[in-house]
Amino acid sequence: MIQKVLVANRGEIARRVFASCRALGIATVAVHSDADADAPFVTDADAAVRLPGNAPGETYLRGDLVIAAARATGADAIHPGYGFLSENAEFAAAVRDAGLTWIGPDPDAIAAMGSKVRSKELMAAAGGPVAGMLEPEAMTSADLPLVVKASSGGGGRGMRVVRDLAALPAALEQAAAEAGSAFGDTTVFVEHYLEHARHVEVQVMADVHGTCWVLGDRDCSLQRRHQKVVEEAPAPGLAEATRAALHDAARALVKQVGYTGAGTVEFLVEERSDRDALISFLEMNTRLQVEHPVTEAVSGLDLVALQIAVAEGRALHEATGLSEPPQVRGHAIEVRLYAEDPADGFAPQTGTVRAFDVPGTAERFAGPPSYGLRLDSGIEAGSEVGIHYDAMIAKLVAYGPDRASATRMLRGALDRARIHGVATNLDLLRGILAAPEFGDPASLSTLLLEARLDDWSQARSSDAVKRRYAVAAALASTTAASESARVLSRIPAAFRNVPSQPVTATYTVGGDEVSVAYASVRGRLAPVGDDSGLTAASVATDRVVLVHEGIEEAYDVVLGTGVVDVDGPQGPLDLTVVPRFVDPAAQVAEGSLLAPMPGSVISVAVEQGQRVTKGDVVLVLEAMKMQHTITAPADGVVTQLAVAAASQVESGAVLAVIEEPADQNVEGDPA
Repeated sequence: MIQKVLVANRGEIARRVFASCRALGIATVAVHSDADADAPFVTDADAAVRLPGNAPGETYLRGDLVIAAARATGADAIHPGYGFLSENAEFAAAVRDAGLTWIGPDPDAIAAMGSKVRSKELMAAAGGPVAGMLEPEAMTSADLPLVVKASSGGGGRGMRVVRDLAALPAALEQAAAEAGSAFGDTTVFVEHYLEHARHVEVQVMADVHGTCWVLGDRDCSLQRRHQKVVEEAPAPGLAEATRAALHDAARALVKQVGYTGAGTVEFLVEERSDRDALISFLEMNTRLQVEHPVTEAVSGLDLVALQIAVAEGRALHEATGLSEPPQVRGHAIEVRLYAEDPADGFAPQTGTVRAFDVPGTAERFAGPPSYGLRLDSGIEAGSEVGIHYDAMIAKLVAYGPDRASATRMLRGALDRARIHGVATNLDLLRGILAAPEFGDPASLSTLLLEARLDDWSQARSSDAVKRRYAVAAALASTTAASESARVLSRIPAAFRNVPSQPVTATYTVGGDEVSVAYASVRGRLAPVGDDSGLTAASVATDRVVLVHEGIEEAYDVVLGTGVVDVDGPQGPLDLTVVPRFVDPAAQVAEGSLLAPMPGSVISVAVEQGQRVTKGDVVLVLEAMKMQHTITAPADGVVTQLAVAAASQVESGAVLAVIEEPADQNVEGDPA
């Protein structure tokens, strides 16, 4: 039996595996990069080994260093988590060659399923539903729309949708480049794009004795940039014939490949009232999925514990005490919390997490014993979110007796969440769960979220809401300043001996600037001017109660250096204090092109002195495993180029300056 497990991963999935190991009495080992030295998953483990460096290519993707760490610590097994080396057949074989137990499928199965091209051939051989791949040279406009995909990997990387044949060559080139950067394999292929399909996947678990259990299905249709945002089990609203066909196809593929361990078989599904559902096999993920907690909730099984049992050679019925797979009970929904800024095109964010709390989530990294909430997070208050890894920081799961109950429970948890220090997609998640389309399974498709993104992400950020939060911040701040004053501290806050102008405080909130005014009225602080419809029932340095249209609203306030964190009826909001006097040295030149996020410069497409037009590519920035094209915001000349390829930049750093010279002429232009 396995005695000590090294997890070749990081963040919440490492913590998740450690939790099951602790419950089983198995010792644990973490490996970590320099950037992750103080991360919560490192302290969760019984032992930890440093992998020098920060980039995945020099740390978590170095299989030789991971195996050496296992040997050095006496670990007898390696669990790969998901991402990084989890679907690397060569690494799995190397683990076995080192005399260690690989907690995953056979390397040959990983290799076969790791290629989307080969996996489709195997699904076809098993009699399953497969959409044909197309030859780029033979395609016509009748084949549109198309999708270019990376043969290795997933998560939207190396994927491009093509609606015009003229755009296909560029899409092939861009997809291959991104796939090569993300997965080390530039192979891409083309197939028909099913625009109105749902993304439905089937969870399988197979042991070495020939038993395969189908543990239900999940719907993962709500995606942004081809990355899942909301997942649920079971997939709602499927016809039973469709569900049975999906389960049968997944089971047949497992048998065809001789697969063992946990795996997910993914499909696109279009159900039509006038005919049988159109089902197309996407791929098989030969690992644990990010969304596995929803399956754990409705099945009552610990999938990590089952992975370990299968790796030890035990039969599924022996490991679970069940003669057959458990019946699905209730409904579970998971949302992914990302560190990204909705006000800036959902650009990945970095920084220190000042607060992180979701009340009611008593269970961490394990399914609740009954209906309730579960939180799997890679961060805690005080954690640093860096530029080197994926932007997902946590997963929140609600498990209820039915879909409506789970949705309400999850909405309530998101309403009470306290997250400060980095911008997140919290507002978007609330908007999704509140939308009528989400309540109707027939509306679900892989295009739905992108189509409604603007509406759903702005659900909680109206100007009126921001102003009330700013008022609470201003009143708490001036109260704190008054109480801490060394001279005349007994004078009421904002008091003026002679009637004068009210005090004004200005903040930036989600990219917008908000100014509020207040004064001392009969010895009490009160909003004035545009906010005179508000009254302050009570004011303290950490809590302000405002009365709005006869309703009392409480705002909890945490004052920081240059920032104010406020939690109110509409959730958390970070406010950055705008100083009254700006240091001229902090200003940037007009025409400056600023980095929208921290990252690494992959390539630079212009030279200093070059004329560009609006929309021209200036450079490509890579951040959190995704490539972002930075374009010229206007016509002009690159008068300054501040970065080069391979440069590391922080958010807000000047990348280039584009302006029109006063004489309208530059070198190379006719005078």
